[in-house]
Amino acid sequence: MLDPELLEILVCPETKQPIRLADPVVLQKLNAAIAEGSVSNKGGEPVSERIEEGLIREDNSYLYPVRDDIPIMLIDSAIPLSMDTASD
Repeated sequence: MLDPELLEILVCPETKQPIRLADPVVLQKLNAAIAEGSVSNKGGEPVSERIEEGLIREDNSYLYPVRDDIPIMLIDSAIPLSMDTASD
């Protein structure tokens, strides 16, 4: 689990928008799409590893994965979210 103080200071590296923890329903939808093999990150690489925790940009368009309690805040690692996936 991410430190709440860290969460307060993190922003999207691309747009500087605030971020929030991804809702479990969003993660469930995203992981179902990953299992189907239909998810690629912003850099065009396929995403095959389940997302246990993630940070969503304020506009709900991208999720930054969190791996081993470390947010991966690289623009190319961001996972685009569809309107269906991003809605809680």
